[in-house]
Amino acid sequence: MRQIAVAVHSDYIPGLRERARLFVHALADRCPDAVLLVGGYWGHMRDVVDSALERGMKVVIFLPIEKEGVQLPERVVVIKTGCEFRCRSVIMVRSADVVAVLGGGVGTMIEAFMAYAMGKPLYVLIDTGASSDRLSQTYPEYFDDRRVLKVVYVSDPVALAEGVCGAGPGVLTSFG
Repeated sequence: MRQIAVAVHSDYIPGLRERARLFVHALADRCPDAVLLVGGYWGHMRDVVDSALERGMKVVIFLPIEKEGVQLPERVVVIKTGCEFRCRSVIMVRSADVVAVLGGGVGTMIEAFMAYAMGKPLYVLIDTGASSDRLSQTYPEYFDDRRVLKVVYVSDPVALAEGVCGAGPGVLTSFG
């Protein structure tokens, strides 16, 4: 059972909702036994969770202490981390087999950097209109000189799902 952390904006970006839904639906088709790990239930994280539940996927939400009172769907597994936002991200990324970045701001990018530092296969959706699009321009292959793993950038959410489903621990692949 593959555990996939999904890092995505905690607010809304025009056009990203549909791309997030396409990604989740493609995941459900390609690796239906996967468990999605997300950091909350607001913004586009809510879109990911709702889409996954519609398709019968398992979802684990890692709540930061500041948002423990948020209303959640009944069918999710809830982890009350007792941590603030960035600390809960460490737990979520550490629990993942692979990380998919769907677009976001600094919190989403921190989760991408954590995945890289932990050696987790990392797939980043680009052309989203989010600040995280700049990662591909600034770091076209690797985030630093250590070359921990090659970051895979993809503009198509379906291709992103294919990569995420095919990625194994330490398996580095490249997609268009």
